Amino acid sequence: MATALRVRDAINSRNRIAVVVGLGCGLRQGEVFGLSPEDIDYERGILHVRRQVQAIHGRLYFALPKGKKVRAVNMPRAVAEELRRHIEACPPVVVELPWGKPDGERKKVSLLLTTRFGNAVAVNTWNTYTWKPALAKAGVIPPRAAGAKSWQWAAAPKDGFHVLRHTYASIMLEAGESVVTLARWLGHSSPAITLGYYAHFMPEAGSKGRGTLDGLLGERVDRPASRDSPDSPQPR
Repeated sequence: MATALRVRDAINSRNRIAVVVGLGCGLRQGEVFGLSPEDIDYERGILHVRRQVQAIHGRLYFALPKGKKVRAVNMPRAVAEELRRHIEACPPVVVELPWGKPDGERKKVSLLLTTRFGNAVAVNTWNTYTWKPALAKAGVIPPRAAGAKSWQWAAAPKDGFHVLRHTYASIMLEAGESVVTLARWLGHSSPAITLGYYAHFMPEAGSKGRGTLDGLLGERVDRPASRDSPDSPQPR
C-alpha cells in the first residue's frame, strides 16, 4: 500500500486520478482510460464500469469490459473527492473511437482522462512515458540509464498497473469483505476466480466459525456426560 501511495504522489497531476481509481476501486487499466463523468454516481457512491479503451496494432477503440459485462463498483468517498478535483482541473474531453473493433462503428464518449492533446490514452504509451517515470521517481525501479532514450526503462513486469488492482483486492479481503461481493466489484465471472488469486490474503479465514463452534461445543467437552445422558456412549 505504501508503495502504491508513493507512486500516486510521484505521478504527474493530470494522471494522478488513474492511480487513485485503480487503487481505490480496483479497475483494470483500460477501464480507467474508458471512464466517463457519466459513469460516476456521487449520490449512491458507485462507479459504473461500462467500457474500456483497447488497442490492436496501435489502433484504439472502445470495448465492453473484460468478460463483456458492465458492472457497478463501490466508490469510496476519498475517490469521489479526487474525481471532483480532477474534473475541475482537467475538464473531460469528448473522444470519438470505433466501438467493439478498430473498424467498428464510431462512438463519441466524454472521457475523464485523455492525453494533453485531447486524445484517448494508449496503454503502451502511457506505461512508457507516464507510469515508468513515476515508478522511478518513487524508487520502485532504477532511474533511466545515462544516455538512454526517453522510452528506455528497466523492465518492470511485476510493477505494472495491475499491482494497484491486486493491492485493492488484498485490502478488501484483509478488511473482511465478502469474496462474492469483491468478485462482483472486480468483474470476475466467479468468486472461485477471486479466491484462486487472493485466498492467501485471508489469514483469518475460518477463525470466526472455529470460535463459534468452540463456544457451542466447549460446555459439552468440559462437562462429563452421565451414563443416562444422550451424549454418553450407549451400549449396542
